[in-house]
Amino acid sequence: MRLISWNLYYRRGAAAADIAALIEQHRPDLFVMQEARDGFDGLPPVVEGHFHALPWVGKRYGLAAWLPGETARISTVDLPYSRLPASFPPRQAQIVAFDGLSVANVHLSHGQFLNRRQLRTIAAAVTGPLVIVGDFNAVGHISLKGFVDIGPRGTTHYAQRLLPLRLDRCLGRGIGRAHAEILDRGPSDHRPILVDLAPH
Repeated sequence: MRLISWNLYYRRGAAAADIAALIEQHRPDLFVMQEARDGFDGLPPVVEGHFHALPWVGKRYGLAAWLPGETARISTVDLPYSRLPASFPPRQAQIVAFDGLSVANVHLSHGQFLNRRQLRTIAAAVTGPLVIVGDFNAVGHISLKGFVDIGPRGTTHYAQRLLPLRLDRCLGRGIGRAHAEILDRGPSDHRPILVDLAPH
């Protein structure tokens, strides 16, 4: 199974044509997106397949998943969030469930304790083999019981265009990888990641 994840950068980032180009070039079985803007549900006429959007309340963007066929079940997991005034509204993980494997599409919080709590929440909520992929907003090592890091190593984002960070990651439980790479950045401020999954 081939998986691509990309934070599109909602302000002035990737458009439907950029997504279509990656799909045509790499032929993923699942393409998950973060910061997908309103209007991306117009993607299927550009590329055959099915687009599932998960808007976030109070935001112009959210999560989205593209699949070439209707072969999965889509659900959500509510994540812990900060209750401080003016903090980011509650986040959700988008769960794409196939027979024998679930993929959680995430855009986690910037708080380094909070985003680890969010990962543990997803791991506890979904049973069986699971891949958690997306923009983790995490700095440093991540330790999640039962999971291994199956994503590509390397910089996927430059904070303030200067500080190299590996924000886009992929963790697997009960699943391994055959190949992983970081793709060209395109118009976003994040580089997409590609992971070919393999039996554990």
